[in-house]
Amino acid sequence: MIGPGDLCGLKVSIVGAAREGTALAQYLLCCGSRVTLTDSKPAASLQSQPRLAAHLAALQGLPGLRLALGETPADLLDVDVLFLSPGVPPTAPVVRQAREKGLPISSEPRLFTQVCTAPIVGITGSSGKTTTTTLVGRMLSAGGRNAWVGGNIGLPLTERLRASVSAGDGDERPQIAVMELSSFQLELFSPAYQGPTVHQQRSAASRAISVEGWSPQIAAITNITPNHLDRHPSMEDYARAKENILAFQSADDWAILNLDDALTRALRSRGVGRALWFSLREPVAEGAFSWGGELMLRFAGAEQALCRTGEVVLRGEHNVANILAAACCAAAAGVGPEVIRQVATTFTGVEHRLEVVRRWREITFVNDSIATSPERAIAALRSYSEPLVLLAGGRDKHLSWEEWADLVWQRVRVVVAFGEARPIIERALFEARRHYVAQRPDGRDQPLVKQVGSLEEAVAAAAGLARTGEVVLLSPGGTSFDAFDDFEERGQRFRELVAAL
Repeated sequence: MIGPGDLCGLKVSIVGAAREGTALAQYLLCCGSRVTLTDSKPAASLQSQPRLAAHLAALQGLPGLRLALGETPADLLDVDVLFLSPGVPPTAPVVRQAREKGLPISSEPRLFTQVCTAPIVGITGSSGKTTTTTLVGRMLSAGGRNAWVGGNIGLPLTERLRASVSAGDGDERPQIAVMELSSFQLELFSPAYQGPTVHQQRSAASRAISVEGWSPQIAAITNITPNHLDRHPSMEDYARAKENILAFQSADDWAILNLDDALTRALRSRGVGRALWFSLREPVAEGAFSWGGELMLRFAGAEQALCRTGEVVLRGEHNVANILAAACCAAAAGVGPEVIRQVATTFTGVEHRLEVVRRWREITFVNDSIATSPERAIAALRSYSEPLVLLAGGRDKHLSWEEWADLVWQRVRVVVAFGEARPIIERALFEARRHYVAQRPDGRDQPLVKQVGSLEEAVAAAAGLARTGEVVLLSPGGTSFDAFDDFEERGQRFRELVAAL
């Protein structure tokens, strides 16, 4: 572990001035580091984004800071440590040059794991990680623990550290931290990311910053399915990044794995931590499972019923799996079954995840902006028996839409396609129609497909096409980056548009 004093005088460059980069810059400056914060986007572009503009405004005038927006300083790598934001791929020239130079490379969440003195629960997965992370945080808090929740969700945790350092209040430090970790973040939890001579060439000032592999004491993988293949060169590379959450555990640590998912099930042979399993399909030796209409927990030699599946408020079988994963994490962290049951039966969900926004003219509008892949949109579609008007689109991640299109043919009355992915969606639905008609000679009513340019047009079209008793579901299947900063901004805009109907 390191403290703020170990960071005093450290000379660093941070690449990426988004949420993580600006939070990290503030924390390091608070600790006395000298910081260059750079971003390829020019200042005018960054200032046009309200949230980011507010973060940058908070940095203005802080001693020890150099802002380099829209440019790459010639001396960017003349530092002790290079910190990368998750949007910077390992193939970027600055990363390659830093590795060749033997410069230590770290990140905001990796630094937090060094500074945090409390145990850490880390959660990753292709889908379900945000809901699971939130559930674990609620269970820990309900059990009386001061739990910090962050990482790829909410505020970067170094932002909370900075507040406690500035206040000089050690009582505000967490008793336990829960981190959602993306594949992009987990890439930097492996020493393979570093240059081959980093240990020989790193400066004395940088030695406080670890470049060793690290995994949390309690690590969960909800599932591993194709995702982010617009960034990762292959499915193998993507899965390898996810595996870092387990790769460096000790024999005393806990690994929570999905027995129903082939890739996570296979990871047991590679880990050394104690295993807890969760399953929707069968009982497990130790962990949590759904059986006979009840959610069960087997832990520390005891078996207890947590609740009946009908008592779970969250919609969808995928959310039952998230509750089971969270129950394993909470049990490993010392939370009792009664507390787990209380949260499992009262938790109503996370923003932008099957969030009911409004009931208007007997039509229900649901915000599932988090569905940035076809797989996530499939889970949303399976959560409803009501007729659906689906808003789909955004930017494609180079993933298959085939299964999604087949399910749309079965469950959706109207598809309103918007954003860059419109032609991909139209093609996928056309291919599914040919397959569906071939399989069903009797035919069926095909979904109405309407193409529009923007989310604004999509909401207006959906409102005009929806019928009484139907659900208008924003579950895009693509990222938001063709029109918004992130899925949260897209979801907020959907709320505003629906509220204005």
